[in-house]
Parts: sequence; structure tokens; C-alpha cells
Amino acid sequence: MRFVRICIVTETYWPEVNGVAMTLHRWVSGLVERGHTVQLIAPRHPQRGESLGSRIECVGVRSLPMPGYREVRIGLPAPNLIARLWRRCLPDVVYVATEGPLGSSAVTVANKRGIRVVSGYHTNFHRYVEYYRAAFLKGWVEKKLVRLHNRTDCTVVPTHWQRDMLLEMGIHNVAVIGRGVDTSLFRPEARSMALRQRWGASENDLVMVLVGRVAEEKNLNLTMDAYQRLRQVGPLMKFVLVGEGPALPRVRQQYPDVIAAGVQTGEDLAAHYASADLFLFSSMTETFGNVVLEAMSSGLGLVAFDYAAAQQHVCHGRSGLLAPFGDGEAFIAQSIRLVEDQELRASIRSAARRYAKTRSWDSIVTQLEDTLSDRVRVGTAAAAA
Repeated sequence: MRFVRICIVTETYWPEVNGVAMTLHRWVSGLVERGHTVQLIAPRHPQRGESLGSRIECVGVRSLPMPGYREVRIGLPAPNLIARLWRRCLPDVVYVATEGPLGSSAVTVANKRGIRVVSGYHTNFHRYVEYYRAAFLKGWVEKKLVRLHNRTDCTVVPTHWQRDMLLEMGIHNVAVIGRGVDTSLFRPEARSMALRQRWGASENDLVMVLVGRVAEEKNLNLTMDAYQRLRQVGPLMKFVLVGEGPALPRVRQQYPDVIAAGVQTGEDLAAHYASADLFLFSSMTETFGNVVLEAMSSGLGLVAFDYAAAQQHVCHGRSGLLAPFGDGEAFIAQSIRLVEDQELRASIRSAARRYAKTRSWDSIVTQLEDTLSDRVRVGTAAAAA
């Protein structure tokens, strides 16, 4: 792919801590390393700075906190700003990562200018409303998502399962670009006995960890039910919750024995993963779930539902345990099985690490580069015609 100018429009990016921000940061870093120039349009962030490097132009826009979820910002529409930026220097291709007002305005301007647009489907917003007493909005949100993505040339998803779901919704031209994991960061050797001692866990105790946004759409009730059942099986069980979110006060109040570790990044996050033994991931709203590969790379015993990242990367009974999608009792049963069978747990942890070492980010950036390259070629041919 010849060196091109790529504009990425998103409502979240580094140093914010979430799966979308982390994935985009990996993609941008990989594209810049390959010689491409990136223009990043995102809500202003005090720690991001005006520039992320000589080949990354960071443009901050106005935003508002999401009602009831202040940690998440919603970028305001910025069609005039985007039009001025692109009159000054036209991008070869645009990647719209989020479907909010900012992303929608970028699609509108790109369509008017004849710029090729690739959109990302990173979040199941139409599923989220079910967890915030707004299930009546599900159909409306789904229609808005379909309309927006069908105004772009291609929509990118991380799994074949997600692609099939979007095609069924009515979204056209869906491509699959997977996710990678940093196995040099997330590694079993990051295990810290000092950290386990702070948790009140000896070497022989079992620690389950959950990493991510502490929010109702993560199916926290099932996670907590599983924890209570596991404490009956193994009373020396500890539960460490890594992250922040609107549901954290409720969890702390109802389950005072849960260890709330807050947001962790870098080596500290790696140590929190590796110092645990089990990763129970009961969320049913993921488009992928980067934490699945991070847990596997850290050598943890994983239990998850059979969809998204777990379906694509976990071999049931070998590198993790899977429950049928939505079957809470089966999820708890698999969790108990993992706790009771020490030999199985040891073999799963070893196999998970071996598999994770095959998932490099470099190969994922190549897939993204190829997808963007195809759109650039289409745009060049259309302009010539």
C-alpha cells in the first residue's frame, strides 16, 4: 500500500481506558510505523495533547458527557470544522470508529466530498439500552445504526459471528478484521506475590479477576452470582474487580468483600491479570472483548459465553470453558468445574498462553491496511472515471 493520508474519527482514544480506545491506538501506531499519515478527530482530552507524533495530527472537538455515564464523552456534530480541515488537506480515506453525532457528521461531509469511508462497529449500542430501562429504544437505535453504516463503503467488525449479525440487521459490505494481544506485556511472569498478599490471598488460594468497565451491560449480576456459588465450593476464593464505572458503587455496597482495584494500565494491569487464577467473563453485549485475549495471554483459566472473541479464540475444554450464549446456569456450572478440577485448570492456563502467542497485532494492522487500501483504489478509479 502506498503511503496515504488516513483520517480517523472517534469519540474515544488513548489515554482513555476501554477496548475501542486501545484497539484504535494499536491501529494508529501500526499505520504510522508503516509510513502512513493519520489525522485523528476526537473529543478534546487534557492528557492527549495537541500532537501524538509528527505523523499524527490530533484535532480536538467539543463533547458532552453521556447522561448517567460521565466517563463516556459524546462528540458533538462538527461538519463545518471537518469540512475546513479537509479543504486544507484532503484525506485519501476516512475511518469512522463510533456512530455518535461526531461520526455521523464526518460521514456526511465525506459523502459530499466523494471521500471513501470505512466504518467500525465496535459497540452493540442497540443491546446496551436493554440494561438501562430503555429497551423500547432498541428498534430505533438499530435503525439508526443500519442507516449510518450503509452510508459508508464498508463496515469493519472483529469476528465472523459479528459479521453475520450485522448482515442480518441489514448492514451491507461487512469485513472482518480481528484483534491482537501484546503477549510481551500480558504474560504469566508478571505474577506478583506482593500483590496477592495485598488481596489477602496465599499462593494456594484462588483469585478470580474481572477487568473492564463496571457497568450493568457487562452482566454483572451473573458474575456476582457465580462468585457467590464459587465461594461455597472454595471458601478461600477472592474476587478482584479492575476498572471503574457507574455500577461500581452498587457492587461495593452489596458485596463489600469484593476487592475494587480501580483502573490499571501497563505493567500494573499486567500484574493484576497474572496475579489472579481465573477470569470469568459473563458479558453478552460485546462486539469482541479484548480482555478475553489479554486474560488468555496472562495464562488465566477462562470461562465465557460462546460468542464474539471467546467463540473465535477459545477451544472449549482446552484453552478455556464456554457456555451456550445466555445460559447463566451453564456459565456457573463451567466456573465450578474449573475451580474443582485442578488438573484441567492447569492445562487450560498453559494452552491459553500458547494460543495467545499466535495473535500478533502486526498481522491485524496488515488486515486493516489492506481494507483501507481497497477503498483508496476504488476512490482513485472512480475519480479517474
